[in-house]
Amino acid sequence: MVVYATGADYATYTGKPAPDGIDAVLARASERIDELLVAAVYDTDPVTQMPTDPAEAEAITRATCAQAAWSLAVGDPYGVAAAFSDVKIGSVSLKRADGGGAGPARHAPDAASILRIAGLLPGYVIDQGAW
Repeated sequence: MVVYATGADYATYTGKPAPDGIDAVLARASERIDELLVAAVYDTDPVTQMPTDPAEAEAITRATCAQAAWSLAVGDPYGVAAAFSDVKIGSVSLKRADGGGAGPARHAPDAASILRIAGLLPGYVIDQGAW
């Protein structure tokens, strides 16, 4: 699995020190970015699997940082909140989300925007959390 950003990249993007555990958050964010890039066409280095075009590499790194920052801000770094409409910690009470509801998004709007502006997304992102 390719992780598209480092803790230093995250600190540069957000202007704040990277929090503890950022490597795991960036790994999950990279998985979400891979979902968005599924139909994207760009050259990659055969060893690192990173984009060879510096502008595309920079956009993917920034998008990964945006995804990580968003997932930390919404408190759902693993994208599982869509499965439940209500969660209580004291005496544990979970309520499954209705299949007809949209549920929380899995992808950061800023991440999709960065990739779209860089020409890496050919169309619009339909968040899978709503399906």
